[in-house]
Amino acid sequence: MDSVGYSEKEFILSGTAVSYLPKGGQSLGTDGQWDVEENDSAAYVTRAVVYQPLDAEAFNGTVIIEWMNVTSGSDSSPVWTYTHNELIREGYALISLSAQAAGVARTKAMDSERYASLLHPGDNYSYDIFSQAGQAVRDHADVLLNGLRPKRVLAAGESQSAYRLVSYANAVHPLVTVYDGYLLQSRLANAAPLATADDVSGSTEIRLDLGVPVLMFQTETDVNEATRQADTSTYRLWEVAGTAHFDVYGGGIGLIDMGDGEGALLALEALLEPPSTVFGFINCDKPINAGPMSFVLSAAVHALNEWITTGTPPASAETLQAIDFTPYSPGYARDAQGNALGGIRTPFVDVPLAMLSGTGNSGGEGFCRLFGTTEPLSADELDTLYPTQQAFVTAWTAATEAAVERGYIRPVDGQALIDAAGRVQVLP
Repeated sequence: MDSVGYSEKEFILSGTAVSYLPKGGQSLGTDGQWDVEENDSAAYVTRAVVYQPLDAEAFNGTVIIEWMNVTSGSDSSPVWTYTHNELIREGYALISLSAQAAGVARTKAMDSERYASLLHPGDNYSYDIFSQAGQAVRDHADVLLNGLRPKRVLAAGESQSAYRLVSYANAVHPLVTVYDGYLLQSRLANAAPLATADDVSGSTEIRLDLGVPVLMFQTETDVNEATRQADTSTYRLWEVAGTAHFDVYGGGIGLIDMGDGEGALLALEALLEPPSTVFGFINCDKPINAGPMSFVLSAAVHALNEWITTGTPPASAETLQAIDFTPYSPGYARDAQGNALGGIRTPFVDVPLAMLSGTGNSGGEGFCRLFGTTEPLSADELDTLYPTQQAFVTAWTAATEAAVERGYIRPVDGQALIDAAGRVQVLP
């Protein structure tokens, strides 16, 4: 981290957290307009990993607290993995919070001596733990941020963590108002239980009277008709063509991308030779998605921060042209190369080297259905689309510049993608 001007530090957070129940025994509706009250309380001891600029002058004033994902049984930080280049170059601080019991238990099992003090009373208390972490950033920045002074605190989470943030926003945000905005990545249609396993319907909208901006980021895998809410003055929905719930970047490139442009080159190369194995041990039946999620999600971080900072929301985006809404496998109208129509456009689908989909995979003990597919175009198809290497570079450059102009790719990432197009060998 020193080489990019950042530090990574682990902190132990402790306190007493409350759980919540629907007020008066009422049900939690699918419209997200929940009314809850505090229930019982319990002690907790958890951990947080803080990424921040070493130089206080580089700090942009925004702290993102990521609700760590525990779907694998242990803590992970996909928002950090996908967007770390943008966060580092723009001077954000990000705190990865171990909010759920599964993450704490796995961490203790991995190093029982180091983490002997950790204690989690159960996921019913995770919502208040998340509130207290956000408040701690404001109240104890001298400790958590080594003296940096935060101006904004944002909440972020991916997949299961986004489910929980939907429930947090619906139930808890109106009571405590800790967070200045929400970035929800790949929430599918779900909200998480509040107190009991069956107290929440699977398809639940996020309430739109929060008074703070919400940016909902959905891949092709995630789109669901029941929770496809229209944009408002405080809500934006980004559905991104050619993306999957998880992909090549999250499972490999993002773990080694240092922001020097090589990640963009690896992304293009993956379109031509996509892997079917993730993390070296999850083996899918087909090559997984090699789409543009990391680039567009980085732009989403910037758009949300600008929205909160300046009051100017991003332009409304076109939704994907869905023709059915089968859970985890929606159907879309597709072009001649098989790429979805509509949604946020990037050169990955408008100047294609492959058919990219958020669906159609299997294997990997069920995980691969979330990883989408990549089917490289044949040599004949590429030759028809791009008679010369320069023809490809010219078209790719124009599509990239269009995405940058619309705010869907950051300028520095756009230049890296254009440079990569000149380095990758598209035609035999």
